[in-house]
Amino acid sequence: MVATACGGTSTQAVPTPSGGGTLGTSPTPGSPTTSASASAEATATARATPRPTARTTSAKPPAPSGPRTILGGCQVFPTNNPWNQNIANAPANPMSSTYIAAIDSTKQFLHPDFGSNPTYGIPYTVVPASQKFVPITFNAYGNESNPGPYPVPLKAPVESGSDHHVLVLDSGNCHLYEMYNAQQSGSEWICASGAVFNLNSNALRPDGWTSADAAGLPILPGLALYDEVASGVINHALRFTVADTQNGFIHPATHQAGVGIPSLPPMGLRLRLEASFSLAGFTGEALVILKALKTYGMIVADNGSSWYLSGATDSRWNDNNLNELKSVPGSAFQVVETGPILH
Repeated sequence: MVATACGGTSTQAVPTPSGGGTLGTSPTPGSPTTSASASAEATATARATPRPTARTTSAKPPAPSGPRTILGGCQVFPTNNPWNQNIANAPANPMSSTYIAAIDSTKQFLHPDFGSNPTYGIPYTVVPASQKFVPITFNAYGNESNPGPYPVPLKAPVESGSDHHVLVLDSGNCHLYEMYNAQQSGSEWICASGAVFNLNSNALRPDGWTSADAAGLPILPGLALYDEVASGVINHALRFTVADTQNGFIHPATHQAGVGIPSLPPMGLRLRLEASFSLAGFTGEALVILKALKTYGMIVADNGSSWYLSGATDSRWNDNNLNELKSVPGSAFQVVETGPILH
């Protein structure tokens, strides 16, 4: 839920999953976010955007060595991007125990916020270079959004629940287009906010700007994807939510949606599963995810149910296996130091 303060050494090729639509597919509902947070009120700033005269194309650079994730032929951010950073040996944050206690105050165990149910998880779509751009109108946070048009199919899948995210990766220009509270209307899309990310760049959004996520972060790079999990390895950090946050953020987050209580976690806070936490007894998809949490960790991206881990909509998920994650206590995590809190 968006709330504003003012208103892999081998390449991991991940094909578009059954939960990720392609051009012309019917809408696939996504995950109902069990969020207890409330979006701050903002004055509606509807903005209809013009059609482009030409598509800006980002050349796909030679793939560097090292773990990486590939979607639609595009590497999901450079290898040195924070999302792809190995934090297994990063120093612990001195406020770690305080932040963990705050998150634990409402829920105490990890929870996969995705599964085989087609109305669960966050769907995404990969489109070709020929995808038509359509107008985008913002009705809430237009002043913190990237203006359209976006190459979003009119039948792109929309996340179920209250957040109604729409995620589209353009394989032609390797740009990611994400919308919050989106609905298709005629020949355009209307949404509360929208963000565009160049997957070939480490550039952040301006400080103070939201995105389709409360933290100003991209959503797709933080999702657990079925195909990468099935391959046996996740090469990036994951996205998760907490019930309450403070009014600050840590890069790569650029936006806060909290209150003035410094004992609460800020947006962008990064946690890792303790190296000492035994993975004995965990199997399959759950084991792959837990290994990633030890290596890459997870990032606070939104206000919602605490310890809820995000994944893409896909009917192939094994729910019984994912349920193993629910036995992992919050106390098994540690906050790592990744930068100062900004206000």
